[in-house]
Amino acid sequence: MVISTRIFAYAAGLLAFAWTVGAAAQTHVHGKAGAQTAKVELGTSAAFASDGALYAVSKDGQHVLLHRSLDEGVSWESPVVVNAVPEAISAEGELRPKLAFAPDGGVLVSWTHPLAKPYTGEIRLARADDGRHFSTPVTVHRDRQEITHRFETLAVTGKGQVLVAWIDKRDLETAQAAKRSYRGAAIYAALSDDGGRTFRPEFKLADHSCECCRIGIADDVDGLPLVLWRHVFEPNERDHALVKLGPDGAPGKVQRATFDHWRIDACPHHGPSLAVSSSGARHAVWFNEKDGEGRVFYGRLEDGKVEGQRTVGGERAAHADIAASGRRIAIVWKEFDGVRTHLRAEVSDDDGATFHAVALASTEGASDQPRVIRRGDDLLAFWRTDKEGMKGYWLK
Repeated sequence: MVISTRIFAYAAGLLAFAWTVGAAAQTHVHGKAGAQTAKVELGTSAAFASDGALYAVSKDGQHVLLHRSLDEGVSWESPVVVNAVPEAISAEGELRPKLAFAPDGGVLVSWTHPLAKPYTGEIRLARADDGRHFSTPVTVHRDRQEITHRFETLAVTGKGQVLVAWIDKRDLETAQAAKRSYRGAAIYAALSDDGGRTFRPEFKLADHSCECCRIGIADDVDGLPLVLWRHVFEPNERDHALVKLGPDGAPGKVQRATFDHWRIDACPHHGPSLAVSSSGARHAVWFNEKDGEGRVFYGRLEDGKVEGQRTVGGERAAHADIAASGRRIAIVWKEFDGVRTHLRAEVSDDDGATFHAVALASTEGASDQPRVIRRGDDLLAFWRTDKEGMKGYWLK
């Protein structure tokens, strides 16, 4: 296993930040100092509806909540409960409820429901035809073993199908039972042809994915989905892989997408993000170690190579996201300076040839991972913090 001292320093910085946030959560309860409040789970997703309203989904206890804003996140209406029957919900880091809109306008919300055994779960989804009254949640996959089905990503493809992809360990369990070696986990997915009301049987995209990183999905220029994830290449290189689904939903050949050759026997909990511009260029951001340096990277993914790969932000840049509108590309990330966490962005108006930097916001407390979301030709950075709440920042 090869891990640079820079990676250790980076991890130490994140652990120090996590300790600081945890310490800040301590308060006085019934006159006694040192009692700790419940952990704040800030994992939230957001998207614009066709009418321009901004929606977001978050967790409150054992319920997923749907929020709606008519002023681009300045204020929010009273939330709607998605799951009437309470259940455990994951909502932090790479795990968060997801949100999408079906072609007929129905609101789709997915989440990971953790089970009793550690690191196990089920992928759940509920639909509201009118945006307020949700159907009884369904489990997307037919496999019901108490194993890992986690880290789901939800998307509606350019062809109008609802796609849910997740990390799955059924093949690892089978291999272990047969006393065979197996690298990592696997990527599985399920498709719906009726707006998320029902799903076809799940299918495997690839063996040997990393275990705990989010999955990126973006439409190619022909409307067919591309799926990007952290993969475990032989013997143990944690680079990224890409698959395109065909018109029938069948996955194509697995292609290696990044070539940093990071060897680490662990999952960095730092998944990639993918966007396709109108020119067909595949823009991506990801975290990896390259040449002894652990950083966030940007590059354009081409067959068998990465074009224009470079670092994004400083040494503590983390959890970048990317989106495209025409030839306009936006990258957002957060970066801790030892005291405050900053929301920063880079924007390109020429299909990634050049970028200009934008400082957007900062906070002294805990914060979620930022996202870039699209409304028409415009791009918005969405960020939830413990102190400031859910906010949007237009990217100019």
